Amino acid sequence: MAEAAASARMMDGIYRRQRHIYDLTRRYYLLGRNDLIAALKPPAGGSVLEIGCGTARNLVLTAQAYSDARLFGLDISSEMLKSADATIRGNGLSDRVRLAQGDAARFDAEALFGQPHFDRVFFSYTLSMIPGWEAALHQACRVVAPGGELHVVDFGQQTRLPGWSARILKSWLRRFHVTPRERLGDALQGLSDDRGAALEFHPIYRDYARIGQIRLP
Repeated sequence: MAEAAASARMMDGIYRRQRHIYDLTRRYYLLGRNDLIAALKPPAGGSVLEIGCGTARNLVLTAQAYSDARLFGLDISSEMLKSADATIRGNGLSDRVRLAQGDAARFDAEALFGQPHFDRVFFSYTLSMIPGWEAALHQACRVVAPGGELHVVDFGQQTRLPGWSARILKSWLRRFHVTPRERLGDALQGLSDDRGAALEFHPIYRDYARIGQIRLP
């Protein structure tokens, strides 16, 4: 609990002011978010949970893409949730989107949202900011419904970009406590093997980012 509280304070400190310009500044380098949303394809009337929902940008686009989906957003930052709530209300989605504050690695979906499982669960550029990111992946898999899917997009290792470009990007990301997860693919493969699930995972934009999904049986 102390670790979660410390993480919440850090995130609030980062985003207390940044949340007001977050979507405007991130649109140019958080590549692959729209690809993830297009791949979700929840079943009719299905439930979708975003872990680390931030300003709710992705939740709004998901609601627009899948008009009958029920949407849920979790974030550890109370500051980001202020922006998320305003975004949802501004788009007239208060009746379709529920938000809650919680730690990605140990949240209780039943207590927070009134349901234990979701048809689709996704992370969009959040695992690179979560200290216990592997625990968060395991927790996310626990709340995916049978036959459901876990989707992830995050920074890659920039292996196909010029060396100077990759060095500048990683140095800049460190200023915001962002660490691209080199072992993300291995962690997803391990989860898939444990669950007898199917995994798709590959780099995009010359390994600027990596995107994948686990389909549970």
